[in-house]
Amino acid sequence: MVKSPYAVAAIISIICIALFYLGLDDLLAYRRDLIFDGQWWRLLTGNFLHTNAWHLFMNLAGLWVILLLHEQHYRARSLAVIIIVVALSLMQGVGLLLFFPETKGYVGLSGMLHGLFVYGAVLDITKGLKTGYLLTLGVILKVIYEQTYGASSEVTALIGARVATEAHFVGLVSGFICLGSVYAVRKLKK
Repeated sequence: MVKSPYAVAAIISIICIALFYLGLDDLLAYRRDLIFDGQWWRLLTGNFLHTNAWHLFMNLAGLWVILLLHEQHYRARSLAVIIIVVALSLMQGVGLLLFFPETKGYVGLSGMLHGLFVYGAVLDITKGLKTGYLLTLGVILKVIYEQTYGASSEVTALIGARVATEAHFVGLVSGFICLGSVYAVRKLKK
């Protein structure tokens, strides 16, 4: 059994790197039309693919930074981290499918990372860390900015594709939904 959230991050990193170099985009990328043709796995697997090496390493760096930033919430609960990552990734795919029909294709961890970030930031607030308010407000303002003005042209050029800002929005909302679900389950157990 994997006991460290860093081991989970290492496993996710290895999966993303392997998928990148295996070139399985045609089989695994989020593709709206193929999902409707019955290839439902793409709702999850598209999150672990990337357009180029810069995209891959920026997303993996984001994953590691988020875990370092909020490690106190994930210690000795790596199974919870796995469940949250999978839940956020699935919500990402379903959210894009239901609410953003213009998004025909998507790859990358960034939507899930936005959800994981807000999840940890709100947990910071519940633990009395005032920085959690700043982090939560910061990610909300970032997503609002992106929805209003779009992503930076520098990042678009770096990853060699349009930045799917709608994925960041879905990820943010999914993080709040995931957090609400965790609290609801805890309340029901009591």
